[in-house]
Amino acid sequence: MATFILTERRGAVGIITLNRPDVLNAWHAPMRQELIDALDVGETDERVRALVLTGAQDRAFSAGQDLNESRTFDADRAEAWVGEWERLYGCIRSLSKPIVAALNGVAAGSAFQLALLCDLRVGHAGVRMGQPEINAGIPSTTGPWIMREHLGLARTIDLTLTGRLMDADECVSLGLISRLVPREQVLAEAIALADALGAKPRVAMRLDKQRFREMTDAGFRECLEAGVRIQREAYGSGEPGRMMKRFLEERRNRDTR
Repeated sequence: MATFILTERRGAVGIITLNRPDVLNAWHAPMRQELIDALDVGETDERVRALVLTGAQDRAFSAGQDLNESRTFDADRAEAWVGEWERLYGCIRSLSKPIVAALNGVAAGSAFQLALLCDLRVGHAGVRMGQPEINAGIPSTTGPWIMREHLGLARTIDLTLTGRLMDADECVSLGLISRLVPREQVLAEAIALADALGAKPRVAMRLDKQRFREMTDAGFRECLEAGVRIQREAYGSGEPGRMMKRFLEERRNRDTR
């Protein structure tokens, strides 16, 4: 049986690893559900005071959505897909325990969004992050909401419409990477940071995180409602499927040269 999420505990820190390295830890529906389950276990385990989220191997935190899955969507499946993201994003937003992203490579699209939903992010000089969904014909709905909360509207428009990936220096300058360390120290630094956060008073930590969630909840709900409408129209047009098919064919051609 495939295991798309790995979990372990080091002292009071629970470590969750995205485990599809052959596709740069891109996620599909089974992986998203396993991640929700792992987050739920981390939240309820009394031995765990904080969480670290990372990706298997050293090429990627996650490339985001697996296009081999989403290129087959029609309008109805796209609407259900938005519901899957609502459950995953809602799960990570509702955590009472601190969570740190250990960025061991690229974090693109929905993986960039998930990294921004973590409380803090540790990365290295080779990390790249951004919102390239437009290049695959996928309109961004949750992405602009999350980015605007961190970056403001002007930079959100830039990243959404160009689809470019930011390098680590830009991410640090914008506050998107909280700690920059050598590649081989990313996970250890993230665990140390999570351990320090987990040692803070529990009630104050829970209430602080609750307040951040309250401050952003209206925008979260609005972007999900917009997501249903927008993704239904996009996938109903057939454009995402055509663009993803082209993208995957071009990638296969590059890989066989």
